[in-house]
Amino acid sequence: MMIKKRAMILVSNDPESIRLGANEIVQHLNESLATYGLQDEVDVSTVSDINHSNILPLVVVYPEAVVYGPVKASDVRYLVEEHLYKGRVVDDLLAPPKMLTGQIGWLRGHKGYNPAEQRIVLERAGRIDPDNIEEYITSNGYDALGKVLSEMTPESVIDVVEKSGLQGRGGAGFPTGRKWKFVRAAQGSKKYIVCNADESEPGTFKDRIVLEGDPHVIIESMAIAAYAIGADEGYIYIRGEYGLAYRRLEKAILQAREFGFLGNNIFGTEFNFDIHIHAGAGAYVCGEETALLESLEGKRGEPRSRPPYPVTKGLWNKPTSVNNVETLANIPAIIRNGAEWYRSIGTPSSPGTKVYTIMGNVNFSGVIEVPMGVTLREVINIYAKGMKPGSTFKLAQTGGSSGSIIPAVLQDTPMDFESFRKAGVSLGSGALLICDQNTCIVDLVKVLLQFFRFESCGKCTPCRVGTQRTYEIVERISKGQGKLEELDTLLDLANEMERASNCGLGQTATVPIRDMLKHFRTEVEAHIRSGSCPTGVCEMAQEVEKV
Repeated sequence: MMIKKRAMILVSNDPESIRLGANEIVQHLNESLATYGLQDEVDVSTVSDINHSNILPLVVVYPEAVVYGPVKASDVRYLVEEHLYKGRVVDDLLAPPKMLTGQIGWLRGHKGYNPAEQRIVLERAGRIDPDNIEEYITSNGYDALGKVLSEMTPESVIDVVEKSGLQGRGGAGFPTGRKWKFVRAAQGSKKYIVCNADESEPGTFKDRIVLEGDPHVIIESMAIAAYAIGADEGYIYIRGEYGLAYRRLEKAILQAREFGFLGNNIFGTEFNFDIHIHAGAGAYVCGEETALLESLEGKRGEPRSRPPYPVTKGLWNKPTSVNNVETLANIPAIIRNGAEWYRSIGTPSSPGTKVYTIMGNVNFSGVIEVPMGVTLREVINIYAKGMKPGSTFKLAQTGGSSGSIIPAVLQDTPMDFESFRKAGVSLGSGALLICDQNTCIVDLVKVLLQFFRFESCGKCTPCRVGTQRTYEIVERISKGQGKLEELDTLLDLANEMERASNCGLGQTATVPIRDMLKHFRTEVEAHIRSGSCPTGVCEMAQEVEKV
């Protein structure tokens, strides 16, 4: 059976390209494709009619028609991993348009269905050796920290971040500059900066990519934040399962101390700052900032009552800024390029980019970084390369278990904080689970509620009892044993859980219930009225007699 190729690579092999290593590039391409299991999907060939371009050797990748050049043999593995394996155009290897000629110039301008991503958070991830601080430094690393300590006051740093419009990327979307301003103004000489790297949302691994691929950006960002808020100590609370990320952060901290980016008198100034790492023990609730602080203090990871908020009474009762990994990773670029530059990306109400993890019934699964405001339809059709053969889009779940369930009618809504808020859905942490017509909404919600009831810390009754009761009702519905009046009971429970739960776990556990009944009530009622699952996913406990 003939295997259909999904991509073709053309390598220039004119005499000049050969002199510059084109044959070695072809060899490395074949070896790298085999390494990633792509040898049967990607065809490698050569082309000689390049019109004596001065950026040889050239590598052209179809069907996107992206032109790279000049390419060295040492670039090949990175190019294959990023473009052919992960589906991301490698910006730093692209051939400059003004130096291309004729036909190749036209190819460079035509990017096809997979346009280049605009990377800020993932600017270096995959491009530098994360264990080598010198590679980070040569890629603008610690430039922003140097600028802050030599040219800016703490107040001016906060002002730039506030004017940039950066909002928390952990899910809540709270303005970062405003949070820093609150901590800066809080009473007390001892303050803390805490990086929330407890990425526990199912299906979310964007922070992991940053931590493993660019650990120094978090160190630099925390140092800048510490200078701005008046802290001399910081903590990274990392998910316990992230062993590689932990080791790389640990090594990066040691290197930063050795090079003088952490410790006393950083950059010859009076600013002192150091970072500690703390690994969590697997509790989902510790992703909530006050439960995280309790865990850091050596206590059981349970949310605190608020107010007071961490900005005034945080770690060990001191003013504390808790920021997500993705949020912090934006800071150095904002400092280097300015607030207006950052605002030129994304939407007026939600500037910048967003990192998403894509999963489900699509042709590409992985991590992308795109400007705020792209639509779900664009993400699916462009970056995820469409639905799988035979699949039609039914719904998407955003932000892991605590995110919203978005029906097909909302797939043209801009994906930014304000637009989603107006549409009654949430952006969440950035996980995108794309589901087709074979997904049962009742089964999906049952799985989510099972997760919530297991992960509830049990501190407050509305969450502890509410997650159990809602799960029991949805489980009965999935078996064809539910009653129509129980749908009203579900909504009543959801309202009470949102109103009275102590933290976001109990409050957001209600979101799948509401979305299910708001957008897919007919499908839910079919389980009850006819005792059958329209998608055939749920195993009915009994057949309902047909009259």
